[in-house]
Amino acid sequence: MKNSSIQRRHLLRAAGASISLPYFASLPSTQASSRTTEPKHRMVCIGNMLGFYPEAFWPPTMLPKSPAGFAETKAFQFGRTTGPLDRVREHVTVLSGLDHGIKGGHFSIHALLSGVKQNDAKTMPMANVTVDQYAAEFVSGQTRFPTLTIGSESGIHGGCQLSWTRSGTRVPPIPGPQQLFTELFVGTKPQDKAAQKQRFELQGSILDFVRGGAADLKRKLNRSDQAKLDEYMTSVREVEQRLGRRREWVDIPKPESPFEPPKNQNMVDDLPVLYDLIALALQTDSTRIATLEIGGDFNPQDLGVRGGYHAFSHHGQQPDAIEALVTLETYQVEHFARFIEKLSSTEDEHGTLLDQTQVLFGSGMGNANSHTNSNLPLVLAGGGLEGKGHRHGRLLAFDETSSHRPPLTNLFVSMLQQFGVETDEFATSTGTLRGLV
Repeated sequence: MKNSSIQRRHLLRAAGASISLPYFASLPSTQASSRTTEPKHRMVCIGNMLGFYPEAFWPPTMLPKSPAGFAETKAFQFGRTTGPLDRVREHVTVLSGLDHGIKGGHFSIHALLSGVKQNDAKTMPMANVTVDQYAAEFVSGQTRFPTLTIGSESGIHGGCQLSWTRSGTRVPPIPGPQQLFTELFVGTKPQDKAAQKQRFELQGSILDFVRGGAADLKRKLNRSDQAKLDEYMTSVREVEQRLGRRREWVDIPKPESPFEPPKNQNMVDDLPVLYDLIALALQTDSTRIATLEIGGDFNPQDLGVRGGYHAFSHHGQQPDAIEALVTLETYQVEHFARFIEKLSSTEDEHGTLLDQTQVLFGSGMGNANSHTNSNLPLVLAGGGLEGKGHRHGRLLAFDETSSHRPPLTNLFVSMLQQFGVETDEFATSTGTLRGLV
């Protein structure tokens, strides 16, 4: 191969998939010539259904209160549970003192990414749409999958409820690595492609019917109602455009699989595989948005701990139960840290995959033992695309007693803006999150 043709985009095509390769310093000629595309903004949200034991999650010494309502430092020690994050310290920010100001215990954990409880969705302009689904509306059609939602449907409290649409409906999750692998890499059979095309045609026909009926209806309405109808039809046209973009992906081959299909085992053994598959989904540009919920069916026996995860989270201050809980939670943080390492070691012409990916890790439960939803455990990573965006390597602590304390949804406004969405509000937000950049 001639030197002039050694460009990453050619190597990727030869591999049969759009997988980013390391940035080769020994080939400086490729640095300018390979920058043929704009950087891609990505987002991953990981939620834990049962929270984290606060005394082990937070740094042992928290920051003193500040007149500004928040304080920050780089000189902090991670807690017992979050200890694995020390090796990726420069890539993460620990956020304390933030929540949605809601109550409900287990029945409010599904509001982690929305700030709105499901039973309050009807009172909100965008229902309880989650930040991942909202962001997906702005990149619809650019990837095969607008979002990938992953989580178990078994266990306590109704299974995975991390992602919700603008209409207030739950996004059903992909339940395991085997199903996720199939979605990403297994080709669609001809008969299945035909069925997909038929569904798109039917949906298109329904929209045609709606558009025709609207034209007749408009002549009977006053100006005010005509304006409402025009707004509704704008939404219909947006749906048509999304359908058209999704239809185009039916005949586009999927990337080649990098390894043999995994088998579903249990959430403990499946967790690292799921993280690997999410990284591949981002790397192959199969999606730019993914969510993963770790549910109550996380099996502690696979970590040598006897008992149930849900029971350990409601430990009643029993030392043995607390130690078992810390073991389970540290395992979860360990594989989150490994995921951050994987993203930070994968490069293309725009930097690392982590630079281009905002990763939020946390829970809608502040303390499962007391069923509280305040001071949620949160870690933000990545999103420093081309030297811009979030600053990391910090503890950013907000004063829970301050009347100026921002809602957690302010973080989502900042994340959406970093994702490329031009918005100043999301759900209950009052602006962007102070101190983040």
